[in-house]
This record gives sequence, C-alpha cells and structure tokens, in this order.
Amino acid sequence: MRITQLTESAALISYIECQQELIAGCFGRFLLALHLNRVALYLQDKHRLREELKLAQYAEKKGFEAVWHAESRLARDAITPLAAIAAVTEKIKLGTGVINNWTRNVALTAATFLTLDDLSDGRSLLGVGAWWDPLAWKVGIERKKPLKAMREYVTVLQRLFRMENVTFEGEFVNVHDIRLDVVYGDPSTPRPIPIYIGATGWDMLILTGQIADGVLLNYLVSPEYNRKAVEYLKQGAEKGGRKWQGLDRPQLVVCSLDEDVDRALDSARPLVAQYLGQQPHIAKASGVKESLIEEVKQALGGWPAKPGGLEKAKRLVDDKLVQLITASGTADDCIKKVEEYCNTGCTCPILYPLADDVHAMIDTFEPKP
Repeated sequence: MRITQLTESAALISYIECQQELIAGCFGRFLLALHLNRVALYLQDKHRLREELKLAQYAEKKGFEAVWHAESRLARDAITPLAAIAAVTEKIKLGTGVINNWTRNVALTAATFLTLDDLSDGRSLLGVGAWWDPLAWKVGIERKKPLKAMREYVTVLQRLFRMENVTFEGEFVNVHDIRLDVVYGDPSTPRPIPIYIGATGWDMLILTGQIADGVLLNYLVSPEYNRKAVEYLKQGAEKGGRKWQGLDRPQLVVCSLDEDVDRALDSARPLVAQYLGQQPHIAKASGVKESLIEEVKQALGGWPAKPGGLEKAKRLVDDKLVQLITASGTADDCIKKVEEYCNTGCTCPILYPLADDVHAMIDTFEPKP
C-alpha cells in the first residue's frame, strides 16, 4: 500500500512539473507576443521561388510586417522575387536585404524602387550595403572608400525620391540634370521610400546614424555586438543633428527552429561555417576568435568553397558557437534568443528560417494584437 502511494505521489509530482513547464513555456511565448509587435521574414535561396511566394502570403496572414529578400553571392537578385511577392500580397512590406551600391547605377536603383513602390502600392523598403570581397573584386569591383561611395549613393537616392532635378558630381556618383520620370501619378509628389543601410562595421554605422532612415543590422553576430552597434549609431545621429531613437533598427536573425535541438543546430551549422569563412565583415563582427575563423576559412578554401570544403568547415563549428550567434533550438530556445537581440537594440527581428518547417517558425513568432 505504501509503495502504491509513493508511486502515485511520484506520478503526481511528475505531472505537476510537466504542467509547470508547459505553463512557463506558454507564458514565455505570451510575453514575447506582448514584446514583439513587429516581426519580419527573411528569404534568400533556401526555398524555391514559388514556395517563397506562399511563405510570404502565410507570413502576411500571420501579421508579419515585412518580407526582406537577400541578394547575396551570385544566387538570386532581390528585386525579381520581391516584385513577384508584391503581386500576390496586399499589406506586407517588401525590403531588399541588401542590394549593393556598386553594380547598379544610382538612377537605375531609384527607377527600380519607383517601379516596385508602384506595384506594391507604397510597400517598398530600400536596403543597401557596401557588398563584400572576394565576390566584389572577382567581378571587377574595387571597393575603395566605401563610406564616401555610400554617402554619395544614398544622398542622390534621397534627392531623387524627393522628386528633385539632381545634378551631383562626386567621386563615385555622377549625374547631370536628372529626375524620376513618373508616368502615372503626380510627378511632383515625393516618394517616401525608406532607405536602410546594411551596416556592420563601426564607421558605416556612424554614417548610417547620420544620413539613413534606419540600419539593417546583420545576422550571425552576438547580442553583445548589438550593444556596441547602438553606441556607434548614437554617435552618427549626434553628428547629423538627429535623435538616434528615431532610427529604425531591424535585424536579420538566423532562426533554426526544431523540437529536436540537435537537428536544429545541425541545420544552422553549415550557414555559420560558410559566412564565417567567406564574408570577412561578418566574421569580424561575430566576436569569434580569429584563430577559429582562419581554420574555417582554410577548410572552406575560399569562395566558392572547394569540393568537400563546407563539410570540413562545419565540423569546426561547435554547438556553443551556433547558439551564440543564431536563434537555434526549440521554440522556447529561439524565443529567448530573439528576445536577447530585441533587448540589445533590434526593433524588428527579421527571421531567416533554416529548419524545414517554416510555418512552425512563423506560427511561433506570430504577433498578437
């Protein structure tokens, strides 16, 4: 009899503990819903384009505020998918995350976003970055004086979006007596297309604080990086005579959500290895030891990676590193990590889904009214 009572007591305690964990998890997600009234989706090249359209529609249905599309490596451009998404959605905003300021003439970029803004009824967000080597030099681009080049590019874009006649003679941007040629609508009405600079380095963050509508913070960095980044944004805003709080600060966040933690971490590991070994600006900002970055770089063998290079490189990336710079694991694990980014400066997490069930990730982060 006593043994039976003890067994029943143990079962009751176990049940209560399970219920407490369940309540804690639900409560944590409730708190996140209160905290996260803004969340966005990031798409790159993991999914087929027609699948991307359906994911964007689902994200819109679930209250996501934007879809940002990558233009990285030589995989996909950002504009074509965003135009397609614009045609099958009604409310969700559409951002480039990011195009670069070297390969597109500034006038073409302005006309492209005028077109996208028309197609989407004013939902476009222009994210622009300074690109990266070795990709840039492999296609003949010398990224000298990136700060000056970015300042000139953004300045001319802003003037064109204000529907000004623009003449600008700079070191990198030269235009003479041009303006956007609006066929439909009032040609004198400014187009309020926000410009976000994809800034990772400290100097580019200062420039962003001076001249841009917002910063697109990078992924594969730690929350501690965010704290430093905000300080440099503040410096830039002060130089520009602006209030730093008015700068929008959405951030790309790698999110590998799976109830099987090992599978979630394994899904994120190749991307971590790839970016640490191939994109120096991200590697530098990640906070990872230079010795490990060099090992990963050697294993990859450059860009593109040598045969078998990614398999070797990802074995150098341990679980702790994946958890440091991504939101990977169970739903609760991902929620906690995203909260860390939000508590250190991010105003809108832009979630890049790596696990197979993207709908589960979208459901987990669905903003609540």
